[in-house]
Amino acid sequence: LNTLSLIYDFIKVIEIDRRELGNGPQEYQVYLNDLPGNDFNAIFRSLGSFDDMLKQQMGDDYGHCFVKGVPGSFYGRLFPSKHLHFVHSSYSLHWLSQVI
Repeated sequence: LNTLSLIYDFIKVIEIDRRELGNGPQEYQVYLNDLPGNDFNAIFRSLGSFDDMLKQQMGDDYGHCFVKGVPGSFYGRLFPSKHLHFVHSSYSLHWLSQVI
C-alpha cells in the first residue's frame, strides 16, 4: 500500500538522523485520516507485517510505530492541539476547491 510505503520512508529518514545523533529508540504515532464512509480495513490488515518489516529493517534499537485511523472531514477538527510534529497530506489540496 502506498500509505505504508510513505510512512516507512519517513521513519527510515528519521531513524538515520536519530542514530547519527546518538539518541535512544524513538516511538512513532501515525494518524491516518479518511472520510468516515471509506474503509481502513485494508491498511489495518497490513499493519502486522508492516511492523515486522520495520523491526527487521531498523534493527534492535527501533522503538515502535503506533498507527491509528481517524475518520472525519478535512474541514473539521481531527487531532488534539499541539500534538502533531509532522503532517503530510497527499490529497487535501483536492478538497480545497470545496470551500464554501
